[in-house]
Amino acid sequence: MLTLGVETSCDETAVAIVRDGREVVSSVVASQASRHAPFGGVVPEIAAREHVLALVPVFERALEEAGCAREDIDLVAVTERPGLLAALLSGIAAAQALGLALDVPVIGVNHVEAHLVAPFLVDGRAPEWPLLSLVVSGGHTHLFLSRGDEDHLLLGATLDDAAGEAFDKVAKLLRLGYPGGPVVQRAAESGDPEAVVFKRPYLSKESLDFSFSGLKTAVLYHCFGQTPDGKPGGDRLKPGLRVEDVAASFQACVVDVLDRKLRRAVEQTGVTRVAIGGGVACNGPLRERLRRTAAERQWELLLAPPALCTDNAAMVAARGAQVWAARGGVPRPLEASPRASWVRRPAGGTVAKG
Repeated sequence: MLTLGVETSCDETAVAIVRDGREVVSSVVASQASRHAPFGGVVPEIAAREHVLALVPVFERALEEAGCAREDIDLVAVTERPGLLAALLSGIAAAQALGLALDVPVIGVNHVEAHLVAPFLVDGRAPEWPLLSLVVSGGHTHLFLSRGDEDHLLLGATLDDAAGEAFDKVAKLLRLGYPGGPVVQRAAESGDPEAVVFKRPYLSKESLDFSFSGLKTAVLYHCFGQTPDGKPGGDRLKPGLRVEDVAASFQACVVDVLDRKLRRAVEQTGVTRVAIGGGVACNGPLRERLRRTAAERQWELLLAPPALCTDNAAMVAARGAQVWAARGGVPRPLEASPRASWVRRPAGGTVAKG
């Protein structure tokens, strides 16, 4: 079965074709980074318009790279939530048009659940349950106990800024550009990660939630100072400030937090199979730290390759095939939504180990 995936949840226009929910036949992504760079972040209206312009060329290129015809497509999968509403609607409209033109069903996909599939598209292997799944990106920092294709128990999530959002905001503060993840990592390569001691936001002792807003504020005050009334001390970086040291120290803090939360989740659940996806999972120091921790703690670590960490349609197509099989080939109406919800572990609740 060939599933065509469409991804437009934020600022990447992506189309991919996946065979039997496992094998990536083609994956094409058109980035809008240059369009949003002057604003230091994604502008929803611009994103939606750019999707409309890019979808047909990206679709045609995906077919060409796959070496197949439109008539070979059996199923269309499209991201319907969560994301920027106008951007989501652009992709959904295109997917529905394709479904009508090709006379094939169209299935909606949860973007975060699609990220959970990405680590398994490297060699086409099937997931082994249970496993801990961390999605860490510009809009999401979610930690799940995954017990099946349709069974993801939310153990922890960001209470404010996601990790990738914090990277973008800190990059803007340091005048490094956009997107924040790559530019902060590049600056950090020539910086000292111990030059600035930022408090690690671990929250309470047992918590698996995340919070990066306070870290962003700490970087703000470190770089600009603070007035007597508690406001940032102007819009100019402090004289003599080494941006590279701040970037390295900030990055080290985020890596420490993500690593520590995963260690804590493994301790609490007893699950030692760990899968990581999302745009921040491209970060070199984070990947290195997690590999080292996995070796020390004897975890099985499944890291999505960089091309499948950032938003892409291959993971959407693969997830769509899963959802289609789980529903027994029964479609339902698409529902664009900026939010999504999951079954969450009760506060203070425990999860059976194993």
